[in-house]
Amino acid sequence: MRKTKLFTPDLLDRFRKEGRGQGTYIRYRPWHCISRGDPSSDGRSHLMTWGGRQRNLLSDDEWVASLFTPLTPGADDLREQFPLSLETGSHELGAYDVRLGKPGLPGTLEIARQLGFRHPRVNGNGRSAPWVITTDLLFALMDESGGRKLLAVACKPKAELDERTKKLLAIEQAYWMARGVEWLLITPAQYEEEVELTLRCSFQWWQREPVSDETKLAAADLARELEGFPLSYVLDRIDTALGQGFEFAQGAFWQSVWTRVLPLDLRRGWRPHLPIELLSPSDFLAFNPIASRRTAWN
Repeated sequence: MRKTKLFTPDLLDRFRKEGRGQGTYIRYRPWHCISRGDPSSDGRSHLMTWGGRQRNLLSDDEWVASLFTPLTPGADDLREQFPLSLETGSHELGAYDVRLGKPGLPGTLEIARQLGFRHPRVNGNGRSAPWVITTDLLFALMDESGGRKLLAVACKPKAELDERTKKLLAIEQAYWMARGVEWLLITPAQYEEEVELTLRCSFQWWQREPVSDETKLAAADLARELEGFPLSYVLDRIDTALGQGFEFAQGAFWQSVWTRVLPLDLRRGWRPHLPIELLSPSDFLAFNPIASRRTAWN
């Protein structure tokens, strides 16, 4: 039986040599990856390919939170399992624009000392080294003027946390506060179970080959005209109008939802016999804990 791989100073050194935690967009490589060469996570891991890159999500909670990415206005990049600097370093925006890489910002070792907390460490092969704390999801957001900012998100299965976990999250929050970056703690309490289920079940349609903006608008216009009818009927009408097959109609409909063109009530579920109901853009956005900046951290 294969032994469970453990984190050691040597393993962290290997991660650094491999360039873990470096890069942006499709060139980014997470600090923790789902592979035989990495220790296994405590939760159920997910490997998802979208945005031109394979995403390494170490729990159901990270996966669900990541599904809100296309529903978040201005979301330009998402780096999962992002490592925080141990020592004094530069602002993480510098990876996108060197002019934004403000230097002299405190690392987690200094922040832990300031908070009076013991910084976690790993041991092995006669060595001891500080553990590298990571942020589950680090969003890069663009505003309408082209300005860029970061949004850090930690994902946990519940808001009730043990004292050691709270201290580690406090270090993480203070790290991002020192950089002027908003930090959220997302648990299932920050989104509705019905919304989660709809996103999980419709994800395959967003992940498929993208349809054109014109096609999404056409599908959304038809859906608005047919609000209150069962989804199956709406899809048949979209299929008839577009003339490229029922699967294509499915993709056009759900991609219009996932790209915020069609503000569908996500609580309706995904099953075809259910009628579609629409919301105002603001009410649709309120389903999204990332866009709404909801947090379980007090």
